[in-house]
Amino acid sequence: MRVSTMGSYLSGLNLMQTMQSAIDHTQKQISTGQTLLAPSDDPIGAARALELRETLAGLAQFDRNAVVAQNRLSQEESALSSVNNVLQRVRELALQANNATQSNETRSLIAVEMREHLDQLVQIANQSDGNSRYLFSGHQQEVAPVTKSGGSYSYNGDQGQRMIAIGPDRMIADSDSGDDVFFRIRAGNGDFIAAPDAANTGSGIIGATSTLDPSAWIPGNYTVEFVDATNYEVRDGLGANVAAGTHTDGEQISFLGISFDLSGAVAAGDQFVVEPSPYQDMFSSIDQLATAIETSVSSDQASAAQTNSINAGLRYIDEAIGNVLDVRTQVGSRLAAIEEQVDSNAELALISNETLAGIEDLDYAEALSRLSVQMTTLEAAQKSFVATQQLSLFDYI
Repeated sequence: MRVSTMGSYLSGLNLMQTMQSAIDHTQKQISTGQTLLAPSDDPIGAARALELRETLAGLAQFDRNAVVAQNRLSQEESALSSVNNVLQRVRELALQANNATQSNETRSLIAVEMREHLDQLVQIANQSDGNSRYLFSGHQQEVAPVTKSGGSYSYNGDQGQRMIAIGPDRMIADSDSGDDVFFRIRAGNGDFIAAPDAANTGSGIIGATSTLDPSAWIPGNYTVEFVDATNYEVRDGLGANVAAGTHTDGEQISFLGISFDLSGAVAAGDQFVVEPSPYQDMFSSIDQLATAIETSVSSDQASAAQTNSINAGLRYIDEAIGNVLDVRTQVGSRLAAIEEQVDSNAELALISNETLAGIEDLDYAEALSRLSVQMTTLEAAQKSFVATQQLSLFDYI
């Protein structure tokens, strides 16, 4: 095969340029510590590296979201702890006021302190997270959840919960609705309430209430009416008799799987109403309790009515404390879930970084060995090229 001098020259030049390009590529890899300098170096590896970087970016965002959720839930847990402390103090004051040794004046002072705690409770309910977003407004985080108008309290938020992504396919609520915490609390014992009729002439006092057999309890409105001082009948909302019995001071009255203690002197015609527990807000209930405590009494009937109101308030406070405890338990569970998810995210990030390093990070020993071979080859090619170009037939003429 005939090879021209120009063809030989160009072929040798192209070969050396290719070798120099390879050396340049290897030197860039060594200087950057990266195997992939361009997607063309390894298209499949480059695509996998891109997926891993997206995964790592997502995990970093999940961790930032987790911090936000953790901060808000920690603030909520602190607020709920304060609510519990306030309710415990209100309960202590109610028990103190329910003592027969108290006078109208001392009970009035107790009511003043109770209303101070009521104002504190409103402030806690309207607490924000430090970023001008209220903790207990649901999705309406820029709206103060609780407002007072006259003697009534209103909830201005909604019943939603803001969900935050803290991991792949993992969402968590960063707050609780103020409606669930402060407004949707069952009165009585959670199943029913028992209350004396306002027209009673006796001094009967309702004590503890119990649901003995939930399967036997048929929610409805019932009236326990005393035929005389010891015998009573129980009628439902349609006036039909459902039970009857004889009562002794301090004993229970039981029917349809429920019971309530009744003490004091009961007069003929006295009635006690039993109905399903309605929802009642925490603020109005404490306000009503304070009103009952500060009301002056001057007769056995008025004293019995006051005691019944305080007892009803105490039963509600117990339900409210239980409700706050339930919410705190849920908040604690979410905080624990966030910690577990953050740990899981860290493990996934570690695996992803290791995989990414295996794709992108340079094996320096291999690269330096390859560079040495490439430089030796280039040097040999250059010497060969020079020697070849010096050959000429005119040297032999």
